[in-house]
Amino acid sequence: MIHVRLSILPVIFLLIAESRVSAQESAVITLEDCIAMALENNPGLEGSRLDAETARVNFRLAAGDMMPGINSSFDLGINEGRSIDPFTNDYINEKLTFSNIGLNLNALVFNGFSQYNAMRRQRLNLKAADLEYEAARQALSLDVTLAFLQAVNARELVRLTEGRIGSTQVQVDRLKTLFDQETGNPAAFRDLQGQYASDRATLAQARNALTAAVLELERLINASSPIDPARLGILMDFEPYALSAEEVYGQALAKLDAIEARRLRLEAARKGVASARGQFTPEISFFAGLRSNYSSLANMFTQTGTEVVDTGDFVTVGGQNYPVQSENSIFQADRIEFQDQLDNNLNTFYGVSARIPLFNGLQAHNNLKQQKIERSRAEVELSQAELRFRQAIRGAHADMETALERVRVLEEQVTAYEESFRINEIRFNNGVSNSTEYIVSKNNLDNARVALANAQYEYLLRVRVLEYYRGEAL
Repeated sequence: MIHVRLSILPVIFLLIAESRVSAQESAVITLEDCIAMALENNPGLEGSRLDAETARVNFRLAAGDMMPGINSSFDLGINEGRSIDPFTNDYINEKLTFSNIGLNLNALVFNGFSQYNAMRRQRLNLKAADLEYEAARQALSLDVTLAFLQAVNARELVRLTEGRIGSTQVQVDRLKTLFDQETGNPAAFRDLQGQYASDRATLAQARNALTAAVLELERLINASSPIDPARLGILMDFEPYALSAEEVYGQALAKLDAIEARRLRLEAARKGVASARGQFTPEISFFAGLRSNYSSLANMFTQTGTEVVDTGDFVTVGGQNYPVQSENSIFQADRIEFQDQLDNNLNTFYGVSARIPLFNGLQAHNNLKQQKIERSRAEVELSQAELRFRQAIRGAHADMETALERVRVLEEQVTAYEESFRINEIRFNNGVSNSTEYIVSKNNLDNARVALANAQYEYLLRVRVLEYYRGEAL
């Protein structure tokens, strides 16, 4: 008994594992899941992210230009031959080891706010780059949304086409039985066979469209494995859209990152003009520094005594020559250490400098003109962006209203054709009507269902586009 139970355990574990895998494979993939995967995996966002990082570095460079410059210097070298001793300033002709050390400070006091406005310009460009990165994420979310809806719509069309083939197959099978029994109308059987072939061709096209839609979705989210379209789930809501086109446009102007980024680019261009104007004003700077030096020939001389030496001269007294002698001091030379020389030779300096622009090859003048052109370009791009979004919102809103109206009308049409087909199918099965009437009625219903599915897809798509323009998360 125990042996039997133990042998069953692996089977139980295998069934549990298979059920978990099956549950994972059948889990619904929502639109939010696809957007999250796209934002994490799509390589197309990398360019926008790098642009934002570049803008961040440019801002730090501009902010650094506002800070004082502090630099130190140190050099150590050897000089041979005729030179000047840095300790005594005497000409020498021997080997000399020398060193200089210094610390300098330079701080900009005023330059017509040129650097200040340049820093503000880069700060605005940084904010614009961050918003453009967010706008790229929003645009990617919209692309994923449209691809997701396209895949769902294509899946629905495949389902409708498969249902069309199923109903046609039933009639073909029924008429084939009559045909084999040499009863009924042979033409009706052939008509339904032709309709069945047409439905199969339509199904092949629908499946191909579904494959293309799923591949586009997989590309956008950079999927690591194929997506089963049966797992795509979406909430179908066909309530009338509450906002007008002007209301959507008003919210787009206030919230859409792409428009706000254009405004910041324009403000940055204005700061660029202000920075260029500052190049016409005098530049005032404060400077200060410390300096010292070292020489290997620097010595400290200490008197240790005296000595009498002959000068080589003579004095004659009474016909007798007497040598002339002198008393000289005796000194001991002691090398001055490196640290002591640096302390002894230390000196400081400070002051204020002014640079007055007189003529620089019209560089400042042409730079100002260039910045004004950039400002005008930014104004045009902002106006174009606002106009482009206004027209796009109006168009999307009109298409949305038309699609919703078509949904309502096509729902009524499908209901009517369903009843018509039900009646014609009964009549055809009873031999009251011919195959032509049956096929026409069936095609009317099938085409109405396809048109309704397309209208529903169109409506959902336009609603998502309008939500994107409102700056709402998709």
